[in-house]
Amino acid sequence: MTIGHNNALPGNHFRKDWQRRVKTWFDQPGRKLRRRNARKTKAASLGVRPLDLLRPAVRGQTVRYNIKVREGRGFSLGELKEAGISRKVARSIGIAVDHRRRNLSEEGKKLNVERLAAYKTRLIVFPKKASKPKKGDATGADLEANVERGPIALPPSFVHEEPRSITEEEREFEAFRALRIARSDQRNAGKRKVRAQKKEEEEAAKKK
Repeated sequence: MTIGHNNALPGNHFRKDWQRRVKTWFDQPGRKLRRRNARKTKAASLGVRPLDLLRPAVRGQTVRYNIKVREGRGFSLGELKEAGISRKVARSIGIAVDHRRRNLSEEGKKLNVERLAAYKTRLIVFPKKASKPKKGDATGADLEANVERGPIALPPSFVHEEPRSITEEEREFEAFRALRIARSDQRNAGKRKVRAQKKEEEEAAKKK
């Protein structure tokens, strides 16, 4: 019910015990410190295991952010296959896997395959039993090598090109026209294929 004019407020409950209904979080800085110390302790207890999972280098979404390179959720199954690593083995040796991700460019796929190859060269898998090492486990001098637990750095987002003069071929190239023709070819590929097939059948029928 709305209040009109200069009347008294009906049933004005202004003396509720509000202190019992307020939540405080004064111990937040202390909790933050405890969590940080817990993470340090856990990292120390893991021994020579990498500090974080290896993740792929991906481009940001949309035209606004796609110039930037960041870490993705996990490597696609295509990238793992090309690098010669199965998805089960990948998860056991500290490689993040994302079965939903698809590769939209050959350059991006190649970059992540190289990333996996670099990781494999640096990887030292300690055997559970030193007397019975399994396939893929490190042996001999590899077990005594210096260990680096830091992640592999992301590649630069783009390579700066040196200033140069525009060539005659570039001057004559019509980018808009080339894009329109490419789109047209893609859109009409099916129709043209059917038309060509029909023409071949008609010519074959004439020869008979």
